[in-house]
Amino acid sequence: MHATRFLPRLFLPCPALARPLWALSLGATLLLAACASRPPEPAATPAAPAAATPAAAVSPMSPPSPEAGFARWVEGFKVSARRAGISEATLHAAFDEVQFLPQLIELDRAQPEFNRPVWDYLDRAITPQRVLNGQKKLQQVRAEADAAAARYGVPASILAGIWGMESDFGRNYGNTPVIDALATLGYEGRREAWARGELLAALKILQSGDIDRAHMIGSWAGAMGQTQFMPTVFLAHAVDADGDGRRDIWASMADVMASTAQFLARSGWQSGQPWGGEVVLPPGFDLARADGEFKQSTAQWAAEGLRGPDGAPLPELAQAAVFLPAGARGPAFLIGPNFKVILRYNNATSYALGVALLAQRLDGGPAVRAAWPRDLQPLTRSQTRTLQSALNERGFDSGTPDGLMGPATREAVRRYQRSAGLVPDGYPTLELLQRLQP
Repeated sequence: MHATRFLPRLFLPCPALARPLWALSLGATLLLAACASRPPEPAATPAAPAAATPAAAVSPMSPPSPEAGFARWVEGFKVSARRAGISEATLHAAFDEVQFLPQLIELDRAQPEFNRPVWDYLDRAITPQRVLNGQKKLQQVRAEADAAAARYGVPASILAGIWGMESDFGRNYGNTPVIDALATLGYEGRREAWARGELLAALKILQSGDIDRAHMIGSWAGAMGQTQFMPTVFLAHAVDADGDGRRDIWASMADVMASTAQFLARSGWQSGQPWGGEVVLPPGFDLARADGEFKQSTAQWAAEGLRGPDGAPLPELAQAAVFLPAGARGPAFLIGPNFKVILRYNNATSYALGVALLAQRLDGGPAVRAAWPRDLQPLTRSQTRTLQSALNERGFDSGTPDGLMGPATREAVRRYQRSAGLVPDGYPTLELLQRLQP
């Protein structure tokens, strides 16, 4: 998901804390802890008594440093890891040189204020250069991708679409040590139970011999390898497809493709079924039914006047829903069960659409034909929270205001739009927010 080239971990002659280098593409600053040795003390000379050191500076009650607290957390975690069957050898390999990475805490707590519209996301995810590069990369791993497709029923282009979205076809899958990342997030405490579970899974991976600590690298959040599996997902779905006795989603493309395909197959992928496709809605179409949930067969949708762009056939689906990712003014799609399976990989409709459309382009298919409403300004997170609160106050339950446009908020928007005589497309706009505000 990051377009910068993969860079190996920095090995410094003394302990250092560095933000992952791929984060530099987001404008982050590389931070390195100073590690020069202390200069020799000058010879003592008689002097007047020095001013007393403030008591707080030497008080035994001073709080421990984050590094000391982190070390204690790691020792406590080792106790539970031993109870879970982790060997001393694995604990030494994992924690003897473990580092506290405070920059990861900043990233984990960061909540971007500005939401990217779907067209901006797709513009960045599916560039002509990425499509061309992806087609070349897919040809290079064609044997491995086709073998996984035959075994699990997931098209090679879908596997390559995920590969492209997650690591830019292997160019960058992060350079943060997974053990360090998960231990840091566990110590920070905001999601400790989750981080502890993932860290224990990472130790089990080390103990199994699938990968060693030095090569177990990934994103700052602990996602690993070329298609970014979390450790628990790795344990459940990773495959040794090349028969070398290890499940290696970092360097073995056979394992990468088979592991990704097995995850999708076990998540419900329907072999031989398309994910969906772009459609053109007939005049007067009831947009209240375009909620992504109302389902009927392609034949039934066609009978109501839906058609493919430029006369293309509709995707053949037994159960299909109309999806409007940018509201009534943007492109329309007919989506089937396999689109929902892609959401199991990353529960964001922009991501799922990105994978599907990238796969379509890798197969030589067309780009989206209809125009995106690029003049619409997306709501910021704070504006979305205001919208959610206003909807709740008027009796249109959108859930707890969190600044995220989930299904509950879209349905609340749709119900308000119907009550106000507006087009019920569930898409939030500044104009809608202004109508809701007193």
